Amino acid sequence: MINRRRVRKPRNYIPGPVICPFCTEKINIDYKNVSMLSQYISGRGKIESRRRTRACAKHQRYLAQAIKKARFLALLPYAPSHIWKTGGVGLR
Repeated sequence: MINRRRVRKPRNYIPGPVICPFCTEKINIDYKNVSMLSQYISGRGKIESRRRTRACAKHQRYLAQAIKKARFLALLPYAPSHIWKTGGVGLR
């Protein structure tokens, strides 16, 4: 059997520090601001993760609660089929 060593490629990508956009710009997270909340919902209708939103833990919790409240009040859709039929998220 041939013993082959695994050759590792050098990593050129060095991630920068993750800075919360809500902390830096001091944005208030409000359930009535549908256009802002719709940016943090995927095409499947799911709430985006912290890795995608770049939010800190505190603001990610506030964001999730605001999205859930907006969905309950029918400002944002729950189901992806509704998103596809209307042509986007939060176009009311």
